[in-house]
Amino acid sequence: MRPIRVVLTGATGFIGSAVFDELARYRDGLGERPGGGRPRVQVRVVGRRAPEDVAARADEWVSADLARPDTVRGVCADADVLLHMAALVGSDEAQCEAVNVRGTAALMDEAVRSGVGRIVHLSTAAVYGPGPHWGIAVNEVVPAPVSAASRTRLAGEEHALAAGAAVLRPGLVLGRGDRWVVPLLAELLDVVPALWDGGRGRLSVVAVDDLARLVVRLGLVAAPYGGPGVWHASHPDPVSTGELLRTLARHRVLPPPPSALPWDECVRLLRAAHTTASERQFALLARDHWYESHEVWCVADCSPGPGPLVRLADAAPWYRSALAARTAG
Repeated sequence: MRPIRVVLTGATGFIGSAVFDELARYRDGLGERPGGGRPRVQVRVVGRRAPEDVAARADEWVSADLARPDTVRGVCADADVLLHMAALVGSDEAQCEAVNVRGTAALMDEAVRSGVGRIVHLSTAAVYGPGPHWGIAVNEVVPAPVSAASRTRLAGEEHALAAGAAVLRPGLVLGRGDRWVVPLLAELLDVVPALWDGGRGRLSVVAVDDLARLVVRLGLVAAPYGGPGVWHASHPDPVSTGELLRTLARHRVLPPPPSALPWDECVRLLRAAHTTASERQFALLARDHWYESHEVWCVADCSPGPGPLVRLADAAPWYRSALAARTAG
């Protein structure tokens, strides 16, 4: 049998690089189908630049820029699977629109034109906007994104769904390469040194390697295929803010959280501080943002793993090094 030909975008990013590593496992004969058997895989990586480590491990590198839709022409030729992990997360609305909407639309058109059978598209639970959200199902509340990145990623979902994609909305993603969640926790603890609102907030969290396993299973071996449709893609069991902070402290990534403070007092301290962190970001990490995520793991016949807090043991040395470099800088 010929190998499964996979097109991957975003292979140099945080989540995309973990997906690339997981695809490499399948290519090396380490991934299995449900019921046995190891699918052969060829990986075509699509991106603006080709770092040596990625280019050397990919079967094929294709240069394309989602911000220039004309460069996407032909990238899905002869492909069986498209894993679209690339996105622009920034504050410039026009740039986000170019990549996350028009670039995604062009890529999905190419996938349809080429007859790609399976598409997995990475989005984000941030499309729901401000919480609190407590155990909600997909679209149980109307998405209300408040940033340029989340607005355009929600718009990009429509093009992916029209092409027949399985659209994944993870919550907070932790692991090696995370330059947003834990660094922001560190910044917030510095200016609001307390256990915020008693640490009661319930959060949807997933370890990046577990999310990568889910993406690849949906793309390569899930039976039946999970798309098209929107799926929450965090670990099924939420974690509390207090549990997250205490686990990071146990691994010497962050200092132990001091005594609890009520939410109003936490917000007052944040407003008085000189910090780039917004109240919206503070609430995202400290108050309920929990999305029902059991179903997608069942559809993919994929174990969600022991949970993101357990996975932090492996990621802790990377986090300590990254935060130390950040502080020195």
